[in-house]
Amino acid sequence: MIKFSILIANYNNGKYFKECYDSLMNQTYGNWEVIIVDDASTDNSVEIINSLIKDHPQFKLYRIPVNQGCGYTKRECMKYAEGEICAFLDPDDALYPEALEATIHEFIDKKDIVATYSQMMLCYEDLTPKKVYKKTKEIYNDRYFFNCPTQFAHFFAFKKEIYDKTSGINPNLRSAVDQDLYLKILEHGNIRYIKEPLYLYRLHSNGISQQSAKQNAKESFAKVIHETMKRRGIQKINNKIVPEIYTNSMEIYELLNYQTHKLHRLINKIKISFNI
Repeated sequence: MIKFSILIANYNNGKYFKECYDSLMNQTYGNWEVIIVDDASTDNSVEIINSLIKDHPQFKLYRIPVNQGCGYTKRECMKYAEGEICAFLDPDDALYPEALEATIHEFIDKKDIVATYSQMMLCYEDLTPKKVYKKTKEIYNDRYFFNCPTQFAHFFAFKKEIYDKTSGINPNLRSAVDQDLYLKILEHGNIRYIKEPLYLYRLHSNGISQQSAKQNAKESFAKVIHETMKRRGIQKINNKIVPEIYTNSMEIYELLNYQTHKLHRLINKIKISFNI
């Protein structure tokens, strides 16, 4: 029976963790572990998490003494993971009961895939479902796919043996960490789209420095895309030269403007339909 590692990087999300924990305990698939790495939280996260998981050995909690950021913490999660299949779950979000089972079935049925992703349900702050995130689409994966504009997000699951073939999660990233992971994994094989929501994504009403955070994420994502282009040996995109050195995000996004055009999307749909 395939073991599934659910990976949780926590920082000051203790007040939301109970619903995350409950969703894991309610999974219809039985062979799983949960790796939680706390990034030096300043709230009572560790106490809350410990009180919930103390009688359940499938949960393991590790602590980082000094705050290091998302990339470092998620890389630490991977260090402790023992499952053949891994997926990240944010501590303020939750999974549908059948999430792990539906995901595992895809890996069993399609042995050539390296990862899966599903639709996700956007939720109010109390985790009541609001609407399905509409931008999640079935993608055509080739060396020019950069998930820009975003076409898939949670619930992303991947083979650990494939992750071990990559350079791993960049510990220096504080945002765009998931994007970096997606692109590295996709360089090693095909991905399977699960057209149903498996992930409950909590929308926060009181985000701190939201606009600033969005700008930082946009800048980080552009750097991730540029690094991906260099890693893949891409020198030109749509007859435009890829800069040797990263200077600004606009330069990178302008290279990919053609991917938002209707013709490009139509061609990709045809490729997906005929499995070209």
